Amino acid sequence: MATMTIRTDPTVEEALERLLADRVGETRSDVVRTAILELERSRRRAKLRAESAALRDDPAEQALAKEMAAELEDLGAW
Repeated sequence: MATMTIRTDPTVEEALERLLADRVGETRSDVVRTAILELERSRRRAKLRAESAALRDDPAEQALAKEMAAELEDLGAW
């Protein structure tokens, strides 16, 4: 495991103290690791939402979805 040193300002220190108050038994390092992982997950989800919206709004993808839905509807007649 690597070691990281960061400089904090008063605003970051206050936020860290608030987070520590809510997480009894966790260390500053635990809280920072959790924050980094949560930020990465949040950004990954935002990227997936943007990609999904782009597909949803793409006329070619909409046409393909309608075509596939029609094909599936034909198969449902049995």
